[in-house]
Amino acid sequence: MLNILAISGSLRAASTNSALVAALAQNAPPDCRVSVYDGLGRLPIFNPDDEGERTPPQAAVLIDAVTAADGVIVSCPEYAHGVPGGLKNALDWLVSRDAAVGKPAMLVHASPRSLFARAALVEIMRTMSFALHEEAALEIALLGKKPPEVEDILSQPENRLTMRDALSAFAEFIRSR
Repeated sequence: MLNILAISGSLRAASTNSALVAALAQNAPPDCRVSVYDGLGRLPIFNPDDEGERTPPQAAVLIDAVTAADGVIVSCPEYAHGVPGGLKNALDWLVSRDAAVGKPAMLVHASPRSLFARAALVEIMRTMSFALHEEAALEIALLGKKPPEVEDILSQPENRLTMRDALSAFAEFIRSR
């Protein structure tokens, strides 16, 4: 059984990115367990002086979750052509750790317009030495949809199959490493 950690880069209650990672967890193939990290908004601002024995408990939870995961999935909105501060802060807590080094990761997208954030996130995660799986990109257009519409789109059989196929391809990527 592969354990995959899914992280939404959005803190919005009605986030399409959070809905997408939740749907991935619900549509995981039988050989994968997808857990959704929900502590983004509780992380203190990264400070290198607070590493080691001084690592805050909320940051330690994230670090331990990434370390224990076989792979990481990130779904991220774009704010002002960039990665939202909360997600960047979470990644900063991982920079000087071994948690990200060689860790298989996949980006998924809830908006076809988030091109600048995608590029920035790829650059950040490559610099951190994540092993990015880019061959089977998953994008389900949810931008501008209300929660009932999002739920309907994500429950459509073709989208459920697309999510399961993307997770299966990611699982194969993880196992091949």
